[in-house]
Amino acid sequence: MFGGVEIKVGYNPINERNTFTCGDRLSGEVELASATKCTVQSLIVKLKGKGVVGWYNGDDTALAGEEYFSIKQEIIHESKGNNVIDQGCHVYPFTFQIPAEDLPPSFRGSYGKIKYSVEAVLSRSMRMDSKAKTEFTLIQNGNLNSDPIMMAPQQQAIEKKGMVFTSGSVGMHVNIARTGFYQGEDIQVVASIQNRSSREVKPKFCLYRECRYFAGDDFNFERKSILKEVGDPIPPSASQTVTRTITIPPDTSVSILNSYVLKVEYKLQVSLDVKYAIDPKLMFPITILPALPESDEEQRPAYPAYGFLAFANSDMPGENSFLHVLRSTGRSTPPPPYGTYDMYPSLANFDGKS
Repeated sequence: MFGGVEIKVGYNPINERNTFTCGDRLSGEVELASATKCTVQSLIVKLKGKGVVGWYNGDDTALAGEEYFSIKQEIIHESKGNNVIDQGCHVYPFTFQIPAEDLPPSFRGSYGKIKYSVEAVLSRSMRMDSKAKTEFTLIQNGNLNSDPIMMAPQQQAIEKKGMVFTSGSVGMHVNIARTGFYQGEDIQVVASIQNRSSREVKPKFCLYRECRYFAGDDFNFERKSILKEVGDPIPPSASQTVTRTITIPPDTSVSILNSYVLKVEYKLQVSLDVKYAIDPKLMFPITILPALPESDEEQRPAYPAYGFLAFANSDMPGENSFLHVLRSTGRSTPPPPYGTYDMYPSLANFDGKS
């Protein structure tokens, strides 16, 4: 108990997942436990949201931050020594409304995080402030049916000829029903594969996450494989349509596209494993949204019925001790698009083939 007074702060969950969304009300209590009768200047509760990124860059430290909101409530108003707290435990309720804005969801990565918190600050004369803080999880409201971009189907094609140590050519035409998916949802991949080579080929599927962190003119990057799957081999001089269901793990973090200090994006890579040759690859951008509550499960969009000509008949041509001092970057200039820097890791050896 610091200086004879202990302070705690907590909030009341509003659902079983213990999450909040933009516009929700967040209520809770501040608890003061005083060993003796004492005088306080003020008791303030703050609701805050911010994003911070940072890393060492040689001898320097790259550091940046952005504040989404900071809302303050005075529970005990500041006065000149007139606020007397009796010995014992005292509970003070509070209620905030989270701003109904397009806020990025909570996130924690290797070089930065987006966090939302409730903080209580007790001020007393001639003493250091006593503070207590707890974080809460903010998620985004996402409904694929209301966003035509998320519902847009994707299709790509590739053919590779003149491979060393392998005669002939291989190619594929790949369809994915949508661009956006929920956590825990299945991604149905339909690949029409033509193997005109002298070796067997294997279809491979990889979902990975790309995180980009921005601090002024500096940036950092990390890629993490979420899952990898390999299909059955397709023999030489054969054509086959492969349907693969890729299930997004329910605990996968959602995409973040509306922060100025970090971005979280996903790519589904579909490739053909050709022995002694560079694998042909197709990259599909995927947006992952929070899983719908169980009551909304029936609103999940169905996969559309679609078809395409057989590929065989066609010529078919990617905590608490974190940084406390922030240097604001402002929100006037968004981060550069992917590909602006030529320093991003190459995908050439992504499969680790020897």
